[in-house]
Amino acid sequence: MGGLFGVASRKNCVEDLFFGTDYHTHLGARRGGLSLYHPVKGFLRAIHNIENAPFRTKFESDFADYYKEFEKTGPCMGIGCISDTEPQPLMIRSHLGSYALTIVGRINNVDELVDEVFKSGASHFTESSGSVINNTELVAALINQCDTIPEGIRYAQSKIDGSLTLLLMTAEGIYAARDLMGRTPIILGKREANPYAGLPEAYCACFESFSYLNMGYHYLRDLGPGEIVFMTPDSCETVMAPNNKMKICAFLWIYYGYTTSCYEGVNVEVMRNRCGALLAKRDKGIDVDYVAGIPESGNGHAIGYANESGICFARPFIKYTPTWPRSFMPAHQSLRNLIAKMKLIPVEDLIRDKRLLFLDDSIVRGTQMRETVDFLYNHGAKEVHVRSASPPSMFGCKYLNFSRSKSEMDLIARQVIRDFDGDDRYLQEYCTDGSERYQAMVNEIAKRLNFTSLKYHLLADVKKAVGIDPDMLCTYCWTGRED
Repeated sequence: MGGLFGVASRKNCVEDLFFGTDYHTHLGARRGGLSLYHPVKGFLRAIHNIENAPFRTKFESDFADYYKEFEKTGPCMGIGCISDTEPQPLMIRSHLGSYALTIVGRINNVDELVDEVFKSGASHFTESSGSVINNTELVAALINQCDTIPEGIRYAQSKIDGSLTLLLMTAEGIYAARDLMGRTPIILGKREANPYAGLPEAYCACFESFSYLNMGYHYLRDLGPGEIVFMTPDSCETVMAPNNKMKICAFLWIYYGYTTSCYEGVNVEVMRNRCGALLAKRDKGIDVDYVAGIPESGNGHAIGYANESGICFARPFIKYTPTWPRSFMPAHQSLRNLIAKMKLIPVEDLIRDKRLLFLDDSIVRGTQMRETVDFLYNHGAKEVHVRSASPPSMFGCKYLNFSRSKSEMDLIARQVIRDFDGDDRYLQEYCTDGSERYQAMVNEIAKRLNFTSLKYHLLADVKKAVGIDPDMLCTYCWTGRED
């Protein structure tokens, strides 16, 4: 996955860019990057690996240097990103001028697009390790085939199989462009000038809506799907109108979004509370001592379940986050599993001889959840019931880099279906909650993962918990349907 933050200010914006980008580090684990435009020195850039150290630590010296550079320059602009894939932002020089570019999304047809760019006259791409082309560079090559930057952005989005949200900074201002189907968000913020507090007028564009709150900005609006705006220290104007159709990812609310964020006006924590409450309403007769969440995203779902059911909420184990702040670092699965285990600190009095019900945001491969349940049994749990806040994961996401799974056969649900039938001929029946095959699959997953019982959320209830028009939600990973 990844996140991005851009700011255009009447005065020094380095502080806003630094903290605004840092507030996106829950969205990625590999690299961070910053780029600023200096009226004399031009484009400045810093990229660091953040797999083994926090963003703030890696960029501390850059922050100090940039802050001094922009103390007396007047208007200031910058873009920043957290990336789980390629190094970015990239600095590009083309017939459209010089610009800095950072993207969020997924490109499934890279080879096809590279061939097209070569045929158009491009001579080369820079390859990273493993002979992989930087997707941000590929997007820049597509943009450069057009006569203007807005036309180039729209052209790149139209050619990409997947999704593309981006920030592009020129010497004059910043273009913010949301994916054509709005699968990922771009949210605009504005700060009014406050001379008494030393705050200049400024605009910002970001993935996470909370990222600007502590810097004096207020919510302006969400970009529509496919909308492109041009942002300067003095204005934020639409240069490409939004499309009518949206398919924003429902999993943003369930798992990836930070609890204080809002997408399309719906707060993540509020949605998770509703999600847990709806699970509890159809989970009558369960007899347990405590309801708990798999931290951190599971806690919001568990609180909603506990409030609705009347069963006490507790935290039978705590994640030790001071030295391991992100649950999905580092990139290798075996190390992620080890770190997930090392972070769990049990509260013995809340585990031993207790019947526990845990809410998790999802069950994808099932490996970490199985280890967590074994951890609870090893510390004396009597029963461990599991409730998933999302339906069974059946399909790998085609639009966002949410999962590191290389194959759909990595998904625990698909493994069970393969073992049952040998192929996918009944796949849609397994996707239909309430069917006999669906229930047999759920029972088998519970058996393999050593759960006392297991229930998944109903798709209809997920849509209800989000609360926006259901046709605006992408639920492909659960249904395989793109409509």
